[in-house]
Amino acid sequence: MPRRVRDPYDVLGVGRQATDQEIRSAFRRAAAAHHPDRHPEDPRAHALFTEVNQAYQVLSDPQKRAAWDRYGAAAFTPGGRAPGATMPDFVDLGSIDGLFGDLLGALGIRAGDRGDIKKKLKLSFEEAAAGCTKTLTYERADVCEECRGDGAAEGSSVDTCGACGGRGKVRFQQALLPVAVERACSRCRGTGRLPRVPCPRCSGQGVAERTYSAELTIPPGIEDGATRLVERGGHRTRPERAPGDLEITVEVAPHAFFRREGDDVVCSVPITFVQAALGGEVEVPTLEGKARVRVPPSCQPGSVLKLKGKGIPHRLRGGRGDQRVQVVIEVPTRLTPKAVELLEQLGQELGEDVQPQTKSFLEKLKGWL
Repeated sequence: MPRRVRDPYDVLGVGRQATDQEIRSAFRRAAAAHHPDRHPEDPRAHALFTEVNQAYQVLSDPQKRAAWDRYGAAAFTPGGRAPGATMPDFVDLGSIDGLFGDLLGALGIRAGDRGDIKKKLKLSFEEAAAGCTKTLTYERADVCEECRGDGAAEGSSVDTCGACGGRGKVRFQQALLPVAVERACSRCRGTGRLPRVPCPRCSGQGVAERTYSAELTIPPGIEDGATRLVERGGHRTRPERAPGDLEITVEVAPHAFFRREGDDVVCSVPITFVQAALGGEVEVPTLEGKARVRVPPSCQPGSVLKLKGKGIPHRLRGGRGDQRVQVVIEVPTRLTPKAVELLEQLGQELGEDVQPQTKSFLEKLKGWL
């Protein structure tokens, strides 16, 4: 005799006009409240937990929800026939695709995922330029160390799954569609076997969260946004499957002095008016420490001085880029009366002939006016 199917809206406690987000939130609350691990002494907990998952499977699928809204339980009863339908519309209500295990769901793994992980690795400007070795520690799902992947508590046996007969797959017909579909059995998660007493470490899933460390060799000159792939460094979604991959995206922190342009390093250095006019040497920072650069006489604002080979190592050939030093001429903000007098005398002495940019601007201005 077919079992009675409760109204999924009543099970989740939502109205018939509930949005997908409201249904999802109600499911999470109900699943957490009725999880068997929270009620080990209550024999009804597993049945309630399964019922919550069944309700969510129906309401989270637009086709299944429409079938329920139109035909009610008749659309989901083995051998039942919805009004106007020409084929039995049976759906495997034992499926719990809406909940892919507490552990895997907490790690962000959804049903059908390969188990790939994406992580960000932060580097300083100097580490990216010179290259380095970094250790990335992260959490991943892997074969449970206590049960060695069979999902059974110590001393407990593993039986053939009664839902799929040990095949690991079940067949069903989609509501309102006369098409038989085969998919992995959700009760045994496609393994065909069920532990009599689930492993307390992994709750019978065969995989558990573990901490891993990956040692990464960062080549010199790596750029912000570059990615590195660690094969088989991701989650193992099932004990019998190979792990997914670990994809690492590099994030290079900004520097107080430098910015990168290709393989060149650019920095701005302030100099005094006297240094710009007379020339001399100034001390500038480089990736390797301090260096001195010669400022030519009559150096103009915005001039770029070059330090050969002080930039980023080339990735595909030998050698390094250069360091470009942009000159910023600093104007004094506080002048003594004596300094004002001297500057006025200097201005009179210089005149227009030794200030070609000012002279050119004034000539253009006269023509424009």
